[in-house]
Amino acid sequence: MSAFDDRERAFETKFARDQEVQFRITARRNRLLGEWAAERMGLTPEETDAYAKAVVQADFEEAGDEDVIRKLAGDLTAASVEISDAEIRAALNDKAVEARRQFIDSQN
Repeated sequence: MSAFDDRERAFETKFARDQEVQFRITARRNRLLGEWAAERMGLTPEETDAYAKAVVQADFEEAGDEDVIRKLAGDLTAASVEISDAEIRAALNDKAVEARRQFIDSQN
């Protein structure tokens, strides 16, 4: 039974680690996405930093990416930036790849 318990603990540890890694990558992706949107809106460096943090916070509103996409679409439209949901989703995918790459690089 001890071997089974050890194996179960190992799976639980791996699951917890995988969830933490995914959380960090998603938070990094959202920060990069916020910086991308801030650049399109012409924000100052201080405003960019605050906005990127706000985008990270927006992801806690509901599960999935729709809350972040809604925030970006609303803010970009309010700033008179012409952009489609497809462009935002493409940027989200690009920033996800970049965030994963940055995370992997930081582990080496």
